[in-house]
Amino acid sequence: MTFVAQEQNPAASGPADLRSELHAVASRCGAYRLDRALVSLAGKDRVRWLNGMVSNNIRDLAAGRGVYAFVLNPQGQIQGDLYAFNCGETLVLEIERAQAKLVPQLRRYIIMDKVEVEELGDAMVIFGIAGPTSDKVLTHLGIALSDSVPLSISETQWNGINMTVVGGDNPCIPNYEFWVSQEHAEKLQQALHDAGAAQIHEAALEAFRIVCGIPKIGAEIRERTLPQETGQDRALNFNKGCYIGQEIVERVRARGGVHRALTGFELTGETPPPGTPLQADGKDVGLITSVGTIAVADGEHAVALGFLRKEHLSEGATFTAAGATARPVPLPFLSLMKQL
Repeated sequence: MTFVAQEQNPAASGPADLRSELHAVASRCGAYRLDRALVSLAGKDRVRWLNGMVSNNIRDLAAGRGVYAFVLNPQGQIQGDLYAFNCGETLVLEIERAQAKLVPQLRRYIIMDKVEVEELGDAMVIFGIAGPTSDKVLTHLGIALSDSVPLSISETQWNGINMTVVGGDNPCIPNYEFWVSQEHAEKLQQALHDAGAAQIHEAALEAFRIVCGIPKIGAEIRERTLPQETGQDRALNFNKGCYIGQEIVERVRARGGVHRALTGFELTGETPPPGTPLQADGKDVGLITSVGTIAVADGEHAVALGFLRKEHLSEGATFTAAGATARPVPLPFLSLMKQL
């Protein structure tokens, strides 16, 4: 899942901490609190209604499974993203808190439908762990999952506390989420650290997100972005039937794709801020959307995510971005990940 942390201690995010926290996620296990909220959908029409609201298949979603999906406008442009889970008698949505307007937007489409929307707000807290030893952390806590495939959900107990464990969907590294009530959040957080998961702060998670090539709402995913531009085909289902924006999504597929694509860049020179145009021969051909500095054994590497017009994606091509030179590279940044 997309790493969007809730900052707990901004002072603990200097260069040395950033490097050690990135190393912990890449080689051991890191724990972090996610700035996400849960929304419960009940009522007999919940599946049919949500299936018409999002870009992925809710109709055929098995109990105990989830999907990643976009919410689109009629022009096929992304208005937000979310995870939807079939929890049996309810559907549960997981949405970044930064997308506060998304739930009211969805509510407006409930007309005659029997759908009850309950925002769980601060009642529930979401923690995440990521890293190659994540399974060992679960074992140390005595948590045995009924299923651990990506976006599977397992209802379990830990020290008498009910919680839900979700298999994460970042293909670069093992990762899990924990949904726990607010009253037990501090206890679980401490237990994760005691089990060997290092505390990870916002700066490290943001850098790791960039290395993994995961687009984020407000950065790579903006309100005029088309789904196929993000490279997140996992959010689309072409056999589910009608939904808002489907006509444009299908039209893009029929015409062979979009004109620009999410791309990784290695940067040299003065690091440009997000929003800097990418240029070739003085003409704008793309845009830098996220920038990070990754420290590994051979030094610091400046990397970025951004969009580039597809006709400029050729081997050996380079571009200027203010005072920097940008070289396109495939996502994720595998060479850097191996050095973390």
